[in-house]
Amino acid sequence: MTERQPLLLQSDASDYEGSRGSAARPVRSSPPDNTLVNVHSEDSLAAASGSGDEEIGSTDKSYNPTHHRDLEHPTSNFDTLVHLLKGNIGTGILAMPDAFKNAGLYVGLFGTMIMGAICTHCMHMLVNCSHELCRRFQQPSLDFSEVAYCSFESGPLGLRRYSMLARRIVTTFLFITQIGFCCVYFLFVALNIKDVMDHYYKMPVQIYLLIMLGPMILLNLVRNLKYLTPVSLVAALLTVAGLAITFSYMLVELPDVHTVKPVATWATLPLYFGTAIYAFEGIGVVLPLENNMRTPEDFGGTTGVLNTGMVIVACLYTAVGFFGYLKYGEHVEGSITLNLPQGDTLSQLVRISMAVAIFLSYTLQFYVPVNIVEPFVRSHFDTTRAKDLSATVLRVVLVTFTFLLATCIPNLGSIISLVGAVSSSALALIAPPIIEVITFYNVGYGRFNWMLWKDVLILIFGLCGFVFGTWASLAQILNDTTH
Repeated sequence: MTERQPLLLQSDASDYEGSRGSAARPVRSSPPDNTLVNVHSEDSLAAASGSGDEEIGSTDKSYNPTHHRDLEHPTSNFDTLVHLLKGNIGTGILAMPDAFKNAGLYVGLFGTMIMGAICTHCMHMLVNCSHELCRRFQQPSLDFSEVAYCSFESGPLGLRRYSMLARRIVTTFLFITQIGFCCVYFLFVALNIKDVMDHYYKMPVQIYLLIMLGPMILLNLVRNLKYLTPVSLVAALLTVAGLAITFSYMLVELPDVHTVKPVATWATLPLYFGTAIYAFEGIGVVLPLENNMRTPEDFGGTTGVLNTGMVIVACLYTAVGFFGYLKYGEHVEGSITLNLPQGDTLSQLVRISMAVAIFLSYTLQFYVPVNIVEPFVRSHFDTTRAKDLSATVLRVVLVTFTFLLATCIPNLGSIISLVGAVSSSALALIAPPIIEVITFYNVGYGRFNWMLWKDVLILIFGLCGFVFGTWASLAQILNDTTH
């Protein structure tokens, strides 16, 4: 429901408003999927580490950040596991059969497992870096962009000047990721409604997108997430029901494995990468979830919450991709719901329920990018009325922007692959190894520098996926628009 919601801290509010003073870390008083947490300014983080370069680079081993977290309503291990599953399972799981089509049945099968293992390891890397930097900067917890900032700020002297740039790059990719999710959500809802209505009356998908624009704008004028809690609950229930019924269709009368390609061509493999990494990109929720746990020591480890949740996610994604592609073969659509029998009443209910669930979930995804940009917009106005009006106009403009993007790219599979290749790979595969290398440069990389070599390999893999995935996705989008 809150698919991969980064739970962004309103990171650059202090920069935009011009207040660069020290700020106390707020108390988290509600679960991470319903709260956006304010963060420190970069100066307050630097001040916490001490004024000298030697102090910044040192780590106080006696400081345990988990003992200094003031949580009014900490989450249990089970709550955290549920939030982790919610943060990783959304429209991406419905696109996995299309990903398998671009990889081949067996390449998709083993590739998805390997991709899940790498992404999970990168999540562990980010958590470990966060713990190290929390001790180094004497902070109870940090978010993704703060970790990027602190790693550069306490890294080699030549890189410290780029600490604010690193923070803004991470924030920018989080913004791009969430805007991309919103475009996918817009198009997903329109395509599923169109598929239902085509049984009675056919209209272009752009008409359905236009019809949705008004209600979507009105829904996203709600600024308090507290009022969206019932909406989130309904969306979660509809998603579970829709997935269960979809499985019942996929597992009936499965054809032989020889009816589909075991291995696809090299040309389509980058598209598989983009879709798969889009589906697995839950790295944005990892730190907020760990920061809000009652027993954060249970988050990592071999049998910890993170590994348990990601194994479940990887198994679900692999199962949907494998059986969905095996069932529908080369005719599989960008969302598996579009392959369900059109005239069947139950399949129509699945499409409608999933469309409503994703429509209601759009607001939660939209809440993140709007809270990145809103402080900057409000800082240009003096009166409270003008600030509120500008914030309202911003919401209308951003929703309309996602509508225009969805209208220009009517191929759901292409836009999912593009979002995954551009932003998801940057956050999930490129940023963590860079952060880890810089964070532990003065601590050491282990025997034979194994950590360094491992991070370099992951970085190369992520960069290749970024470049070739983006190129293949753009080529497919441009090819679709010219026909």
